[in-house]
Amino acid sequence: MTRIISALLLALMTSLALAAGPTPIKIADNAPERHIVVPGDTLWGISAKFLQEPWRWPEIWRLNSDQIKNPHLIYPGDIIVLDRDANGNPVLRLAGSGNEKLAPKVYSTEVRQTIPSIPPNVIEPFISEPLVVDSIDDGTGARIVAMQEERVYLGPGDKAFVAGASDRPSQELWQIYRPGKPLLDPQSKALLGYEAFYLGTARQLQPGEPGVFEIRTFKQEIGRGDRLLPAAQPQLVNYAPHAPSSSVEARVVSVYGGVGAAGRGSIITLNQGSNDGLEIGHVLAIYRNRSDTFRNEDTDKKETVLLPHERFGLIFVFRTFARVSYALVLNSNGAVNINDILRTP
Repeated sequence: MTRIISALLLALMTSLALAAGPTPIKIADNAPERHIVVPGDTLWGISAKFLQEPWRWPEIWRLNSDQIKNPHLIYPGDIIVLDRDANGNPVLRLAGSGNEKLAPKVYSTEVRQTIPSIPPNVIEPFISEPLVVDSIDDGTGARIVAMQEERVYLGPGDKAFVAGASDRPSQELWQIYRPGKPLLDPQSKALLGYEAFYLGTARQLQPGEPGVFEIRTFKQEIGRGDRLLPAAQPQLVNYAPHAPSSSVEARVVSVYGGVGAAGRGSIITLNQGSNDGLEIGHVLAIYRNRSDTFRNEDTDKKETVLLPHERFGLIFVFRTFARVSYALVLNSNGAVNINDILRTP
């Protein structure tokens, strides 16, 4: 998993050939003249100290490509200075390392942990685990039909007997999940898929009907009826934050974890996916979608007033399925609720 996350972050850092934004980059209020990078920093967080729109950090690094050719090669102790180029555009440049006077020269080749763009620990469980499935009631697919003798639930090292896997290519690793709640479009009420609860992994020991599998890892007890999918590696695509090239009008379907509202650092599900043009790296603005219902004193009837949509945050799309997407709430001035609107920033 560490290798996968590192590869994803590398793809995120190196994909910097983006077109300039439609508006000039604006400096944040009270932006510092310099920042010393510390462990735990992210490129997004550093850029938020300098920019009003931190999601546009690839543009400001690109403008300063002579100074910072690879933003993913920024380390704790480096000093970042806010400056301007000959045309007056803001640039960030490296002004040396705060550790230079303290580190002996013999350690100059020491491997240090680079600064990621967004907190990887938040989205790590969502990168490769199967979280959305199209159907749970057609009776097809691999599923556990029997368990090792004297087992009510299965854990690491236990054997499971799986039907529906023999006609598929042999897989070294399979992922086990339990079908969860249906994902419904908040507007049309159409079924978008089912959110699956990830349980663990299994390795196929013997093909057949049923085949024999060994449980490798687990997050929760695994039992009869749980489903399996071949473990798929995430697709390494353009992971750099950028606005969609066309207008987007999506809605919040759910907040992961079963809670009613989301905040900064939460994972939300959108009612659009790759079929709708959403892709990994898209940054969308969140708008409140609220109404107020009251009783009209003149007519003695209830009336509903739709309130103006108010922008109050940003989200980052990090995984897409055909009809839904998962996104990380990067910042929000208030709670993110189901049916809130996501638009091109």
